[in-house]
This record gives sequence, C-alpha cells and structure tokens, in this order.
Amino acid sequence: MELDWLKHWNLETPNKIAIKDGDSGKEIPYADLFRLSNQAARFLINTYQIKKGDRVAVLSTNELEYVFLFFALQRLGAILVPINFRLTQREVDHIISDSQPQLVLFQEAFGGIVENLEFKVQKLLLQKPDNLVPESDSFADVIHLQPNDEVPFTATENDPVMILYTSGTTGAPKGALLSLKMIYWNSVNTQLRLNLQSTDCTVIFLPFFHTGGWNVLTTPFIHAGGKLVFLKKFDAEQVLKLSEKEKATILFGVPTTMDMMARTPVFKNYDLQKIRYAIVGGEPMPVELIKTWADKGIPVRQGYGLTEFGPNVFSLNEEDALRKIGSIGFPNHYVEAKVVNDEGQELAADEIGELILRGPVAMQGYWNNPKATEETLRDGWLHTGDLVRKDSEGYFYVVGRKKDMFISGGENVYPAEVEQILRSHPGVLEAAVIGVKDEKWGEVGKAFVVTRDEELTAEALRTYCLKNLAKFKTPHHYAFLPNLPKGDSGKILKRLLLNEGFPSK
Repeated sequence: MELDWLKHWNLETPNKIAIKDGDSGKEIPYADLFRLSNQAARFLINTYQIKKGDRVAVLSTNELEYVFLFFALQRLGAILVPINFRLTQREVDHIISDSQPQLVLFQEAFGGIVENLEFKVQKLLLQKPDNLVPESDSFADVIHLQPNDEVPFTATENDPVMILYTSGTTGAPKGALLSLKMIYWNSVNTQLRLNLQSTDCTVIFLPFFHTGGWNVLTTPFIHAGGKLVFLKKFDAEQVLKLSEKEKATILFGVPTTMDMMARTPVFKNYDLQKIRYAIVGGEPMPVELIKTWADKGIPVRQGYGLTEFGPNVFSLNEEDALRKIGSIGFPNHYVEAKVVNDEGQELAADEIGELILRGPVAMQGYWNNPKATEETLRDGWLHTGDLVRKDSEGYFYVVGRKKDMFISGGENVYPAEVEQILRSHPGVLEAAVIGVKDEKWGEVGKAFVVTRDEELTAEALRTYCLKNLAKFKTPHHYAFLPNLPKGDSGKILKRLLLNEGFPSK
C-alpha cells in the first residue's frame, strides 16, 4: 500500500492551503507542497546522492522548507533526524555521531554549532538569511530550480522515516525510530478520535524536534487534508490572534502554554468560537484553568502520549473534563493498554502499576541501541515506565513515573543526564536531581549537591550547567548537603530528598 498522502490531495484539492508561515504569511497549497517535495527529492538525489536508509539531520526552527524536506525524504525512503535547537554543542555532537547523517541542513543562527561538529558531514543552509551574499545558495533556493517531475514514492509502511531523540535515563539521548506505518496509524487514530476533517485548521507552535510538533496534529492534519499555520516559537498573544484570524477549529497546548494564553490581557477579546476544543497533554491541567477555558467556550480534552508510542494514545472526551479531572481518558483506536505489576500480571481496577501498550503505533526501537530496545519492547508490548491506575469505568490516571523523568514546560527532563553533568564539575562530589513544582513551568529541576569545594555557589553551578545542557534541563534550585541519603545498597533515596524539603543555598 502506497502511503503518498500529498499525491492524493494534489489531485483532490490542489488549490487548498496546506501549510502557512504564521510569521511571514506565506501560504503553500497542496499542489505546491506536492511539487516542492518532489523537487526537493530530486535535488537530494542529484546533489547528495541521498538514498533509502540514509539519514538527513536538521537544526532549525519550524520552517515551511522543513515540511518539504520531510515528505521529500519519504519519497526516497530516507530518514529525517530533527535536532533540538536548544541543545549545546556537546549534546548536538552526540546526536550527529550517533545517527551519522549524510547531510545536515541548518539555519544560519545555528551555524556555529554545525561548523564545530566533531563528526565530519556535508552541510547546507536550509534558508538564506537576508544579509548573505546571493551566490551562497540554500536548500530553499535550489529546490525551485529542479525539474518538476514526480519522484517515485519509495518508502514502504515498515521503513523508518524519522529518528526523534529523547533524553536518556542513563544520561545519553536515545533515538526513537519511527516508521511510516507508525505515523500513518497515529494519524488515523487522531482523525477518528478528534473527528478531523479537511476543513479543519490549527496553529502549530511546538517545535519539529518534538513528536508533538510532527505527530500530534501536523501529520494527522496533512493526512486529512487540513490547514496548518506554523509559528517558529510560542507567543501567547500571537497564537490567540492567529487562531481568530485563521478561524482555527482545534487548539493544542500543554498546561503551561494554556495558562500563558489565559493570562494575556487580551484573552477575553479574541473570538475563538470556531475552536471545537483544546487538546492538552504533558501533564494534568488544573481545574480552575479548565474552567477558565470552558468559560471562553472551549472545552478541554486531556490526553497522553509518548515519543515511542503514538503519540496520540489516550484522550479524555471534553464532556468528562471536569467529572474525570486528572484522567487521561481511555485508549484511542487500535491501541491496547494494560496496567501490570513487576511480574507482568494485569492488575484490577484502582490498583497502581506500570502502563504497557501494544499496537501499530509503537516505535521500531531505539536507533543503534539494542539493549534499550529490548528493555522497552518486550513480548510485543511497549513498557512506558509510567505508573497508572484504571478506575472501574475504564478511565486511566497517571500517578507517577517508574523513571525519574519530570516535565518542565512540556519538555521531558531526565535527572540522570543532568546529574552526569553536575558530577563532571571539579567541585562536585555527588549530585541528585528531582523535579519540584513550579507555577510557570509545571515542574523544574532541583539539584542536591555534596561539594568538594565549600566555596562553590549555586550560581556557579547553574552557569556550568547552562554551558553543557539545554536551558530547560538546567536546575532552577540548588541545595548543598554534607551527604545524600542512601539505602543499604548505596542507592540515593530521592524520595527522602523530595519529602525533606532541604533549603537551597
């Protein structure tokens, strides 16, 4: 079965707007999206000999050319590797050396990182800045010069089409391998559960290095023939303004962004009557915030997903938003879910256990990491590491995480990676990091540190972390202790740190 969505919409609704740059106002209809994806594929073949299985990495904000590239690579059976543009040189180096791409496309703003990559790779500007000399061509310039012929669609449903790197529990990011089949079935699940139509429109601000940027609404909308308006970064008032102007029908956010929009002075002024509901993921949304949006006429649908599965896995129907506050709802179509104990036995209602999932929206595994793959994918089930319970009506609730991961502003943070950086500081003997509540970001990191140097300050550690970690991973709070609480085996007892509330220095 050929999964060439663009070819279908090029025939059915060629003049309908597919994607739009919310900053510049530039619009691309489905016919042009199909044409430019073919021309981009032709360019990648002729200039860089990109073939099936090759990786192409991108370090960029959300740009229209990013979308052309994604669909061009599918025609070639090649694999897109989006890179988080908030990462440091060290973190980007790891992803590049692990994925070993044939080509890196980048924006000029990130040129310094690309030029200093340890792994030798071909490089090309995604777009040409206004101040760059004309002879310095970019991907955006050259694809228009290619022959306008159709490149055969090579990817089959079991071919990988994307590697999304997630922060690793052992300190190194892992690349989740997403197949075309996974993206297809996730879009089908999303369309069925959200009742997506070709008349739907949404504003997208989640970055393309995140599964939410691609697979919460972008790929399902394009599969359904809808319209997407992209922003390079989140701006609360701009999202509201564009949602009104474009007559958006669905809004997506995390509690932090929903709160920021609701707090803008002009929130009450915008007409958002076309929005059927807001989809909210990442963490439970506070009752008062749900009510604020309900008073605006926009019901909230809480959901749950993860990079390695879906990500549209659970959804809470809007009519249950208040009755089942805190619930992630029940599984979407074609998703099997069980709550099990450590022995893999399914638990009864209201018993807490690990959530495991099975279905066609599971990743193929972790790139270059068979050990992590075997630990996560067992007997056909994906083990999420999340602790949940299911009530007597079949509604699921996330109650904790087997892993230490916490979510800051919608971004996953794994303490092991942060602790590794802290321990690399010459003045640090031991370190432990936990997530603590934060009014703005939901959760932020708090580091508990045993020092070798009594003069070491919280500000010095924060500066050190910012040089080696993305800002959202850097702890906001620091506590200095004479020792860390440990069990008989020597393992640090983080629950004691969480409960004691040690003061920061």
